[in-house]
Amino acid sequence: MTPIALETAASYYKASPGTRWFRWLLGTTERLSPALAARAATRLFLTPLPPKWLQRRHPWAAQWQVETWGFEDASLTLYSRPAAPHGPVVLLVHGWGGHAGQLRELAAAVSARGLRPVLLELPAHGRSQGATSNLPQFARAIDYVAARLRQQGHELRAVVAHSLAANALAYAAGRGLDVPRLVLLAPPASPYEYTQLFAHVFGLGESTRAALQHRVEAREGILMRQFEPASSGARVRVPTLVVHDREDRINPFADGLAFSQAIPGARLLETSGLGHVRVLRAPQVLDAVVAHVK
Repeated sequence: MTPIALETAASYYKASPGTRWFRWLLGTTERLSPALAARAATRLFLTPLPPKWLQRRHPWAAQWQVETWGFEDASLTLYSRPAAPHGPVVLLVHGWGGHAGQLRELAAAVSARGLRPVLLELPAHGRSQGATSNLPQFARAIDYVAARLRQQGHELRAVVAHSLAANALAYAAGRGLDVPRLVLLAPPASPYEYTQLFAHVFGLGESTRAALQHRVEAREGILMRQFEPASSGARVRVPTLVVHDREDRINPFADGLAFSQAIPGARLLETSGLGHVRVLRAPQVLDAVVAHVK
C-alpha cells in the first residue's frame, strides 16, 4: 500500500472520535508495555467496528424468515424470504463491520429473477453472537453455510460477497467450495496491508503490528499471504465477476483489478463514483450481478 493510499484509507477511520480515543490508549500502552499493547491491539483488530448492537436497529419486515445457526464459539444469522422458495439459492454475504441489511437491494434484484436470496450475517456482526471474528473464520463460515444449504436440499447457484467476505470467498472457492459462480464486490487484496492500515490509524509501531500479525496467524494456522490474489485467486476455477469502484476509499481499485487478473477467466466491472458501499445498490451493479448468477 503506497503512502498516499494508506493515508487516504486511514482518513476514513481517523474521523471517528472513538478511533482517536483508542489511538491515545493504545499509544500509551505501547510505551508502557509492548506485550500488553500487542494483545490489546490484536483484540481490537479482531473486533468488528462499528459495534454490532448498532446494526441490530435495522428493522426487518415480517416476510423475512430469520434463522440462527450455531457456529464455532459464536453463531450465524440467516435471512430468507418465501419468494421463490424452491428456486436456486444465491448466498449474499456482507463485509467486515457490515450487516445483512446492506444486501437487501441485491436480494430484491435476485428474487425478481426467480432465484432465492439467502443473506448471511457473520459471527460478531448484526444479530449473530460472538465478540470477535477474522478473515479465516469468514471463509469457514461461508463454506459451512454453503454445505449445510446443500445438505438441506437447496441448489446453490452462486455466492456474492462484499469487501473482506469477498476475499474470504475467493479463498474458500480455491479450496473446494462447491459453488458454480462467484461475485466479488470490492475485495481487498492483502490482509497484510490491513494490518498496516490498522497500525497507521491507531499510531502503532512496526513491532506491535508484526506481533499482531503473528498472533493472528499462529492462532488460525493460516498465513495472511495465503489470502492474496496470487495464492487464493489463482486456484479459483469457476466463472467469477469482480466489481470494484475507482473511488473506493477502503479497498483501492487495484485490489479488485488484482483479483480479476489472478482468477482465470474472471470478468471485471469497473465503476466510478460509487465508493465502497454504494456499489451494493447501484442499478448497473445489480443488473450485472443478476446477469452473472442467472
